[in-house]
Amino acid sequence: MRLIIEILLMGLAVLIGAYIIPGVQVDGYGTAIIAAILIALANATIGFILRILTFPVNFLTLGLVSFIITVLMILLVDNLMGGFNTSGFWAAAFLAIAVALIKGLFNMIAGTDKD
Repeated sequence: MRLIIEILLMGLAVLIGAYIIPGVQVDGYGTAIIAAILIALANATIGFILRILTFPVNFLTLGLVSFIITVLMILLVDNLMGGFNTSGFWAAAFLAIAVALIKGLFNMIAGTDKD
């Protein structure tokens, strides 16, 4: 049940982020949920492998490379999906920041439940 709620909240965060950030377009809430799932899957697979390969540089840049990998995963999903569009690297970067802040706000409001 918690996984479904996390997916729905991530989709809402993507939808709100697309509304706030110029250059990001999402066709609707369903598309935002699919985009959120694909971004999470890309981060969990390709992003994980890239983070392992770039660990020394990521360590030296205090996580900046990890953020860039997340932005690249958003751009990858942008290329894979028709209803989710970003206008380039900077729009995807601002979307990544907005989604992280919105998810943090959701977690602060709902409270963290350590089940």
